[in-house]
Formats: sequence, structure tokens, C-alpha cells
Amino acid sequence: MAVALSILDLAPIAPGRSARESFAASVELARAAERTGYRRVWYAEHHNMPTIASSATSVLIGHIAEHTDTIRLGAGGIMLPNHSPLVIAEQFGTLETLFPGRIDLGLGRAPGTDQATMRAIRRDATSADSFPQDVLELQGYLSGESQVAGVQAVPRAEGVVPLYILGSSLFGAQLAARLGLPYAFASHFAPDALHQALAVYRERFEPSEQLAEPYAIAGVNVFAAADSDEAETQRRVAYRNRARAFISQGPRGRNFTDAEIDAFLASPNGNRLSAMTKYTATGTPDEVRVFLEEFAAATGADELITAHHAERVEDRVRSVELTAEALPQRAVP
Repeated sequence: MAVALSILDLAPIAPGRSARESFAASVELARAAERTGYRRVWYAEHHNMPTIASSATSVLIGHIAEHTDTIRLGAGGIMLPNHSPLVIAEQFGTLETLFPGRIDLGLGRAPGTDQATMRAIRRDATSADSFPQDVLELQGYLSGESQVAGVQAVPRAEGVVPLYILGSSLFGAQLAARLGLPYAFASHFAPDALHQALAVYRERFEPSEQLAEPYAIAGVNVFAAADSDEAETQRRVAYRNRARAFISQGPRGRNFTDAEIDAFLASPNGNRLSAMTKYTATGTPDEVRVFLEEFAAATGADELITAHHAERVEDRVRSVELTAEALPQRAVP
């Protein structure tokens, strides 16, 4: 299968666990990914989510880089309208200076949070409107060709910090195509426009200094275990926890029972939530391999970025290892 494998790590905080334990688990996961040949590990910017610890994304990337040696690490992604392009250029210029040849920068335009937190970040409702211009401004800082007279990003790394556009709609696909950048589609939680967005991206792609041909990444969830029943149990537990996070009101919200969560997931609203994880490979290594190969063939993706959601760290790491073992023929461009 001529497709690269990568990982999206949401740095989950499991029930009863701490953020510090989450970071230790992320180090373990990245080391497993490095050991078994994955292309990269990305971390996503989320805010005010008690179950996700990757809010200070660039800080987490630096921490993981200190504890690994060769694997590429990056943001999947930085929600650029939450930030000044100059500040992000400084952060990722610093990371690339410290860890040359290992840093990626994926960019999204969603807030990565709720409306109240968005205001606390000092972001207004129109921030996303300037996303294309902000990407170009950021690109200028990183390349040493600033669009803002008299302003430069310091430090600016000698090496290249490659940019990726992230999205779950046609907007990101069109922008990535116009700028000649790689495009990553968030099909691990927003599957609906996957095929249309990838088609638009490929049809409209314009070569750039960074990229001569389209390069598409597609997200997919994975629960790989030695036994099919064990993998299914891991999936059920993880997606129940996910549903709890969606319907509970903050860290002190009501703790719904498993029966109540299952009843919710069987309801119309719950069905919509379940549909978000349509692309989930669950089972033994052979079963996961078949799913991923069919998914890659259907999308034509150059790279699959896999999200391993098992609640226990050891199960998540084993899922990473088993998936790599099942797909030894993957090719890294």
C-alpha cells in the first residue's frame, strides 16, 4: 500500500487521570510511533476541553521533541485565527531551530472551542475571515520575506517549516489548492465532505515552491488489538467517553451511566454524534489493514493520519504497534 502512516494524538486526559499523566502518555505514544516507522505525530489545538491536554500546542511539540530523536512532529493544527501570525512564526521558528528537519505546521481556521472561550482568547466572530491573508503573512515570516515592512520573525530557522492546510469543508480544499500546499482533511470526526473536498483540491491545485503536486492526508480512527472483541470493547468505551464529553457541562457536569450514554447514542441526536466517527478501523491487525487499505484506495490519500483512542495508554500504544505491523509495505514520500 503506497501510503504513509502518521498519528494524530489528542493528548487525551482519561477519567481519573491528570494532564501530567496525559503528557507522559503522549511521549510513550510518540516513541512507539518513531520505533515502528510512522511518518509524523501531530497535536491539535483545543481549548476549555477537560478531556484534551494539547491546548498549548507548540509547548507540547517541544516537550515531545525533547523525548524523541527522528520522527517529525507538528500541529494538526494551530487554529491560526486565535493567534497573531507573527507569534506563531516565532514559536515554530524556535521549534525548527531547536529540532531541525522535524517540525510541521498544520493550520486551521476553526476556534477549537466554544463561543465563550473564543471570546476569552480575544477572538471575535470575524477572525476566520482573514484566514487566507493570515496564512500568507505567516508564510512570509517563515520564509524571510515578510509582508509587513520592518517586521521579521526571530528566530527564523535555517530549515523549512512546511505548512499544511487543515479542513473539513471545501473552503480549506480550495485554499490549499490555490496556495499549492498539502491538504489534510479531518475525516476522523467530520466525514461528510471528504471525497468532494479531496476532488476539489486535486482539480484546482496550483504548484508552488513548497509542493509540485497535490498531497492529500485523510484522518481515520483506529482501534487495533490482538482480538476483535477486545478492539470492539475499546471502541465502545472510548466513544462512550467521547459522548460524555459532548453532553456533560464542564468538568463538574453530571456523570452519565453507560446505559444512559448508550440510550443517547441510539437517539437521533446520538446518531449524528456517532456518524462523526464513520471512518473507524476496529479489530485485529488483519481487519484494520483491510479497512485502511480500502479507505486509502477510496480516497486516493497519500497519507493516512490515524487517531488511536483506546482509553488505556498501553492499549493505545499497542494499537499503534499493531497497525504498523499490519502495514509494513507503506511508503513514505
